[in-house]
Amino acid sequence: MSFERLGLSAAILRAVAEQGYSTPTPVQRAAIPAVLRGHDLMAGAQTGTGKTAGFALPILHRLAERATRGPRRIRCVVLAPTRELAAQVEQSFRDYGIYVPLKSTAIFGGVSPGPQINTLRRGVDILVATPGRLLDHVNQRNVDLSAVEILVLDEADRMLDMGFVRDVRRILKALPTKRQSLLFSATFSIAIKRLADEFLHAPEHIEMAHNNRPIELVSQRIHPVDKARKRELLSWLIGSQNWRQVLVFTRTKHGANRLARQLETDGLNTAVIHGNKSQGARTRALEAFKAGKVRVLVATDIAARGLDINQLPHVVNYELPNVPEDYVHRIGRTGRAGRVGEAISLVCNEEKTYLADIERLLKRELPKVAIEGYEPTVAQNPVKPAHNHHGHAKLQDSPAPMRSRRGKRHHNRRRNAGGGRAQEPSIL
Repeated sequence: MSFERLGLSAAILRAVAEQGYSTPTPVQRAAIPAVLRGHDLMAGAQTGTGKTAGFALPILHRLAERATRGPRRIRCVVLAPTRELAAQVEQSFRDYGIYVPLKSTAIFGGVSPGPQINTLRRGVDILVATPGRLLDHVNQRNVDLSAVEILVLDEADRMLDMGFVRDVRRILKALPTKRQSLLFSATFSIAIKRLADEFLHAPEHIEMAHNNRPIELVSQRIHPVDKARKRELLSWLIGSQNWRQVLVFTRTKHGANRLARQLETDGLNTAVIHGNKSQGARTRALEAFKAGKVRVLVATDIAARGLDINQLPHVVNYELPNVPEDYVHRIGRTGRAGRVGEAISLVCNEEKTYLADIERLLKRELPKVAIEGYEPTVAQNPVKPAHNHHGHAKLQDSPAPMRSRRGKRHHNRRRNAGGGRAQEPSIL
């Protein structure tokens, strides 16, 4: 099936063709007709499946088809959990809407609100925003949402994960009750379904993959290694395999900074993004990485949410996430739009519980490959032999994984996120 058969206007089809796309992805084939019909939608789609175009294209079509006279008013609001995702989604609206008479903008924290206020006063049709910053503008009466026709919650699971549910509910109260509402999420928890019940009316349901399962085009592998030798192994992998573009995840901002410095010392051109970095610094780092000027990009989970990097070949979990769903989101940065990708995790003995949680979520055991010369001193799970410049590897054995304490971690995270209004992602 081609885009021409989905019912989109000639102006939008022209823009899609100029972006180099000719065949819609499965989520686009399912979502675009549903949105064009004006139905509410609850869509389960992983990152990298083309879901942004799945809602951006039909929204542009519908708004352009019913163009209004007079000053521009906000007719569509898209809520995104992070600055990077908000900027990425808004850029998609610009790219696909280049030939239609609609204007879009993105607002988020971490930058001065002054220019955002000026843009809002001049008028826009489509507003992409993080919940906290939009609520700030609503409270200060800088924005009028009374004409909104379409609402989109993008990556709703991460929105709730970050404690934005209160902000989202307050924004919902500021919107007209008669509107089209769309919810996109990579995973469907009970909390997501409860939120959907609050604001979706008789929605159509689309689920393109099993909940919480990674994209099949991503090959996954575990390298057991001592914590103290992770950086050494990472540098060796990048150099010996001649990886030219690698996204590396750490759990903390401090850990990201430290690892970036160490990789630079190893001669690897490295940039880092996390919540303490200014928006300008994060944008420059990402652009340098996309352009191939930077070989390694080290990121925390929230800073990397929404990154869309064409043909990213390698993702490395330098540290496993303590929330197993985050593993799915991390490796979804590669294997996007039908391309193959590789996700490698460097796992030390202290992370056995996290690994057990991830494998339980995936409902399968991940292959474990020991690298000769970097085998852990404390044995983990049985691993397959691998070879490097030292020679042949030996098979490792370990006791069964420790019992998971995932429930306690989830309880603590919900308790910490519940007090007061959620902050912008810069807190991480």
